[in-house]
Amino acid sequence: MAMDLSHELIQATVQLEQPLGNGTRTVGTGFLISDAAPDGQPRTVLVTANHVFKGMPGQIARIGYRIENPDGSWSYSPQPLRIRDEAGHELWTHHPARDVAVMAISAPPEFAKAAIPEDYLATDDTFTKYDVDAGDEMMALGFPRGLSANQAGFPILRAGRIASYPIAPAKIFPTFLLDFAVFPGNSGGPVFMNDLAHRRPGSSEAQPPEAVEFIAGILTQQVELNSERLGIGIVTHAKYVRETIALMDNPAAPITTVAEQPVTGAKAASAEEAATPE
Repeated sequence: MAMDLSHELIQATVQLEQPLGNGTRTVGTGFLISDAAPDGQPRTVLVTANHVFKGMPGQIARIGYRIENPDGSWSYSPQPLRIRDEAGHELWTHHPARDVAVMAISAPPEFAKAAIPEDYLATDDTFTKYDVDAGDEMMALGFPRGLSANQAGFPILRAGRIASYPIAPAKIFPTFLLDFAVFPGNSGGPVFMNDLAHRRPGSSEAQPPEAVEFIAGILTQQVELNSERLGIGIVTHAKYVRETIALMDNPAAPITTVAEQPVTGAKAASAEEAATPE
């Protein structure tokens, strides 16, 4: 049975921050995935962009948990999150080729329960199965410039359309473009499809619509040319999130190597070559 992925991901998305000691802070977005540890026990995995953690120089970050009160109100309750050991070594696992970071965390029971099953992370087959293509709408959750939707610390939900073609397979096109404005603080947030009445191209009205719910990837960059922001986000495929989670348990787990493109005639600059981390 399909769940309302928008609602569930709002619950599972958290603000990540680290004060810099001069009245400023580094802010990013993360979200929680549930999977099984090697011993079969369930665990909670925090997913974000690698550059979010890299940009936090200290050992302790803060993760923005929220607590529901008996009267139905919510309280924002950020908790310490150790991201480096005493020697300064990174405690997270990052993908060797893509801007993805993951780490197993001990989350409060209500947040562990809110974590999204790993099966919701898209594969190449997911995009093909549902004929996902340029122009389709996707949603994104995050904390632009550290702004929350309210005092309870919930993320801001926004939408945009897929702005590039083709978007699969990930080994050739590891990222795709999303037509929406990106701000500092958005990095690491989930980009997902939540269409409860999806109709495939060419389907007849007699065919019932289907629910399409999956996490397509994470927001990792914005497109910028000549210091001008173009209002376009770059999404790293969820396939690389899956691979990074696998690397937590097995550093020798297989990873996808992006295929080299043959150059014929003039070479077009890729979005990544024209992009900067948000």
